[in-house]
Amino acid sequence: MADNVKLYRRIADTVAEAIEAGQYKLGDRLPTERELAEQFGVSRPTLREAMIALEMLGMIEARHGLGIYVTGNVRPSAPAAEIDFEIGAFELIEARRLFEGEAAALAATSIDDAQLAELEALMVRMHEEEEIAGEDADREFHMIIARATGNGAIIATIENLWDWRNRSPLARNILARARGMGLEPRIHEHRRVFEALKARDPHAARQAMRDHLERVIEHLLHATETEAVQRAQQETSARRSAIAKRVAI
Repeated sequence: MADNVKLYRRIADTVAEAIEAGQYKLGDRLPTERELAEQFGVSRPTLREAMIALEMLGMIEARHGLGIYVTGNVRPSAPAAEIDFEIGAFELIEARRLFEGEAAALAATSIDDAQLAELEALMVRMHEEEEIAGEDADREFHMIIARATGNGAIIATIENLWDWRNRSPLARNILARARGMGLEPRIHEHRRVFEALKARDPHAARQAMRDHLERVIEHLLHATETEAVQRAQQETSARRSAIAKRVAI
């Protein structure tokens, strides 16, 4: 397999090939995420992206409390299989953690009072606005910090990382699952970043930004698990309703 193929895609392709070869048949349960992560020597976020990519192709389904089951034994043919999942949400945030942590440290040495006032106003927006509008304020918060570095390459890099959220089908899918899972904790984390910048403390700004984005990764892991929980609960509720109707007849 080509060296430039993304790690999560290599795992997804390997599992897909095993399914197509009959190693796992329709209805079979795959090893657990922990077992697969150990088998491939990767982190939970990378393994989760691979599984969601296969789920988007209709090859597997995660069933809460039961495991991951094979639901399709052949990848879709072109053009359906030509979906280029590109960069996943976990990959993006890991990259953002690296770049934005350093950007925050640099910004702490040069940010001005007007930019700090903008950041404070954006935190109010994130708290008061609905989630989609709050996401716009979130993006602008991070871009102001990038612009405060005064480095055009840093600004362009961070802007591009944010834009990838909408370019990649896999990233869009994962982020969509996370919506509605609570914005308030993110605001507290933004406040820590703001206070470090206000204190002009590069070390604290770097750590606050890295901690914030680490929490975002944890949030996405939880959200993708919870989405499966909610689906299972909905299915259980529907079954109960169907039984109740039959009993009432």
